[in-house]
Amino acid sequence: MFDAIIIGAGVIGAAVAYELSRYGGKFLVLEKGEDLCAGTTKANSGIAHGGYDALPGTMKAKMNMAGIRMMAEMSRVLDFPYHKIGTLVLCHDESQISDLEELLERGKANGVPGLKILNHDEVLEMEPNLADTVVAALYCSEAGVVNPFLMNIAYGEQAAVNGVDFHFNEKVLSLERSGEGPDSWLVRTSEKIYETRAVINCAGVHSDEVSHMASSKPYSIRPRRGEYMLLDKEAGNMVHHVIFNLPSKAGKGILITPTTENNLLVGPTSEFIDDKDNVETTREGLDKVYYQSGTMVESIPYYQVITSFTGLRAHEEQGDFVLEETEEGFFNCLGIESPGLTSAPAIGVYMANLVKDKLGLDDNPDFIGQRTDMPHFYMMNQEERHKLIEKDKAYGRIVCRCEEVTEGEIVEAIHRPLGARTLDGIKRRVRPMAGRCQGGFCTPLLIKILCRELGLEASDILKNRPGSYLVEGPVKALPIVRSGQESQGESHEKL
Repeated sequence: MFDAIIIGAGVIGAAVAYELSRYGGKFLVLEKGEDLCAGTTKANSGIAHGGYDALPGTMKAKMNMAGIRMMAEMSRVLDFPYHKIGTLVLCHDESQISDLEELLERGKANGVPGLKILNHDEVLEMEPNLADTVVAALYCSEAGVVNPFLMNIAYGEQAAVNGVDFHFNEKVLSLERSGEGPDSWLVRTSEKIYETRAVINCAGVHSDEVSHMASSKPYSIRPRRGEYMLLDKEAGNMVHHVIFNLPSKAGKGILITPTTENNLLVGPTSEFIDDKDNVETTREGLDKVYYQSGTMVESIPYYQVITSFTGLRAHEEQGDFVLEETEEGFFNCLGIESPGLTSAPAIGVYMANLVKDKLGLDDNPDFIGQRTDMPHFYMMNQEERHKLIEKDKAYGRIVCRCEEVTEGEIVEAIHRPLGARTLDGIKRRVRPMAGRCQGGFCTPLLIKILCRELGLEASDILKNRPGSYLVEGPVKALPIVRSGQESQGESHEKL
């Protein structure tokens, strides 16, 4: 029997798992996707929100403030990228300055430091590429950007190091009492049946469905679709802060931001849909991103768009996070939309404490809090690169030209705790296929490395979810890839 089963391996489920691993017990994470970060978290803006938007007194406001206060320390402890670059909320009409002031007062009520309203000249001095129609802006120095993939993976990896089990491609089908008493549940999945003392629901847009398996409380998640465009790194310096317009009833609206890797991200739209698995982009949605962003920043080089994508936000009709023991031994993390990523560290602590107190768990004497990420070649200077190559020549073989990703990084991404098993799994961990050519050059080499390291055939390799094959049937050996230098061709032949 498990002490607790967590449903969902997005950033919330992984954070809860990490914090629970501080305590003695047997814990399991069930994820219907193929990997960590396979749902909402993978299509996220990556903004660490300052806390001025959420209504004072709500769980959103409390978790947002606690999460942003933890973010810098957790990025250091778990070794994931976080850049404290600040945000600007733009106002384009003198009559709306009162709305900006209301946002300022809300932020003060939430305890947000570093807030001030800037005039036209002050804003343009900070961001010269902003539209000249800006009359004022709310500046928050405490906000920033985070890499949502690496944050999610960092929490999950370290939870696994501390003994938490993770089972992927297992969809939860039902929950019921085991008959052993009020503190025992049977969790039926697509693979088997598990028994546990507690269940923690972190199932994102499907969290209402999981909740209804255990409780009659009428929670309702309506997915809110958001479409984005991602631009090449050459466009990353268009802005140096996260740029918003004044929020509306539909949410915070379109944002423009550099990412932690210095791409430029623009989006998302906000549209309620009924299909919780619909992550298609649309012409209408991308047009909206294009036109609305033009009111904020002039001359965005949209000819440098390298990809577009869609994310779904788990909007609960009551509009607040649900973080509670809904039934005896059943805990809900439900309706976690923005600022969910920022709140994840705090939600992890909050929910783990609820479960610890409920089950009477003792401290885990073998808990290891600190994590060290793998080397990232593109971040190193020449001396650091030479030292790494001396230790392992695989780090001297570039597989992804766009992002300067080496064979050594890819191999380590496969063999780390909860290592990559798909092309997208490698992409999220070390960024091949994330650059300008979007995998046009490196995909065959990634397939070959996965086959070699996992003992698989090319026809076994998936892009992400089951059935997403790139190769069908037997193939000839992948050719040597040459780029004008014999040495590079030889290095790929060794792959």
